[in-house]
Amino acid sequence: MSSHSPWNGSIEVVVGSMFSGKTEELIRRMKRALIARQRVQIFKPKIDNRYSEENIHSHSDQKIQAMVVDSVADILKLVKDTTRVVGIDEGQFFGPEIVDVAQILANRGIRVIVAGLDTDWKGEPFHPMPELMAVAESVTKQHAVCMSCGGVASRTQRTVRSSESVLVGAADSYEARCRQCFDPHFEEQMTFNPRTNDVQTSV
Repeated sequence: MSSHSPWNGSIEVVVGSMFSGKTEELIRRMKRALIARQRVQIFKPKIDNRYSEENIHSHSDQKIQAMVVDSVADILKLVKDTTRVVGIDEGQFFGPEIVDVAQILANRGIRVIVAGLDTDWKGEPFHPMPELMAVAESVTKQHAVCMSCGGVASRTQRTVRSSESVLVGAADSYEARCRQCFDPHFEEQMTFNPRTNDVQTSV
């Protein structure tokens, strides 16, 4: 006799640069699951408090209620037996444990949808998203509009100087850029003028 769940578990990953509609796509899939009368639970990391404490919130102002967690281990504790779909936003802010947690939930027969950045502000892989993509049943790559040339953007350009490797922000700190317009050394070219309190870019 098979011990498999009667439900088809899976992992879906939605990735892309900032402003590419990742959270919007996650919200769309979660709302469709609700329309289908499936029980859903949505989670977001505590570090992401840009728009709302209680919702995942897209840059296009779409939102849906979510549970805030300190770590991905909390998700395992909070997922109910009756839940059929689990949504996780900003997956890159969770540690490598998110890969195991997503696998455990999918093996239980739960549809797991994770949205997150696939590259960081340096243009390098944003772990653990590459590892999560490797074990996923499906991966959707979203694209934004390059803020420099209007082309197809796949990179996230940091526009402020910061010593933080992880800097939570939005349009005040980042822009979407295409491969040609993206400059991973942009921050090194920025100088601070103490007389005007302005940050200037050297040419």
